[in-house]
Amino acid sequence: MTYIVTGAAGFIGSNIVKALNQHGIVNIIAVDDLTDGTKIANLADCDIVDYLDKNEFIDAIRNYQFPNKNIRAVFHQGACSDTMEHNGVFMMSNNYRYTYDLFLWCQENKIPLLYASSAAVYGGGSVFKEERQYEKPLNVYGYSKFLFDQVLRRHMKKGLKSQTVGFRYFNVYGKGEQHKGRMASVAFHHFNQYQKDGFVSLFGEYDGYANGEQKRDFVSVEDVVKVNLYFLEHPEVSGIFNLGTGRAQSFNDLAVATVNACRAAENKPPLSLSELVAQKIIRYTDFPDALKGKYQSFTQADLIHLIDAGYCDKFLTVEEGVSRYIKQLLEK
Repeated sequence: MTYIVTGAAGFIGSNIVKALNQHGIVNIIAVDDLTDGTKIANLADCDIVDYLDKNEFIDAIRNYQFPNKNIRAVFHQGACSDTMEHNGVFMMSNNYRYTYDLFLWCQENKIPLLYASSAAVYGGGSVFKEERQYEKPLNVYGYSKFLFDQVLRRHMKKGLKSQTVGFRYFNVYGKGEQHKGRMASVAFHHFNQYQKDGFVSLFGEYDGYANGEQKRDFVSVEDVVKVNLYFLEHPEVSGIFNLGTGRAQSFNDLAVATVNACRAAENKPPLSLSELVAQKIIRYTDFPDALKGKYQSFTQADLIHLIDAGYCDKFLTVEEGVSRYIKQLLEK
């Protein structure tokens, strides 16, 4: 059986490829856009059978020229994830139409499709349930994900021919995101700032939150991959599912975990938040005007649907996951 992973050289896609390899699966077709050739570092230690450029792949899908026999599943992780990209023509073509056409092909050929949605569909709301009344994206990235989720809902009402699962990723961090630039996780940026400058900067008070106390649902890519593989093994389950930890933790928590993981590698004792602030290892800057009204000050995945689908493994906390991630970055 063959597995297809789009965005295979990217952050989550490459981690899925690695996880499949760890399960003895090497018959993988990797699909991506390698205009940025540095991304190949994420596949250098993986085993695959073929690579296709994303345009070559989607053209073959649209023209029904892609072999459809013996395909076990498609992990569709390829997308533009830049929330500050305002080119709606590009975003809707790359994220929405690409996914829609791939979905129709998978349905016709009865191939399971597991795809990346996003918590960005909730916009500035305070309730994070997979229900229409809580969804109002703030940007075209969120809208591109939101719109295909609506397509899936309509098709589910009619009846699906094969499994389709959308994962609303919250704030994912972990190994393999080095190519993402400013869209890499906060943990990645904190690590690099601390290594370079010896301190970490956070946003100051905003939206009723004190310095560094805005909260997000930070989820390790390790857990994201585990959930993807769980649904691969349960093809009877379809739907849209939040994929976070179900816990909101502050940017202060994240910064403390990052700095103390670095300090541990330096054989230095851990410090509390107040100590790190007093020693100016954690510093605060004014909240930027450009982000006001476009920023999620709080996110926390409601996991009821995920639990109802049978997933019961515990998620790593920020303290656990970031510590493991920093060790990986330092080893590299």
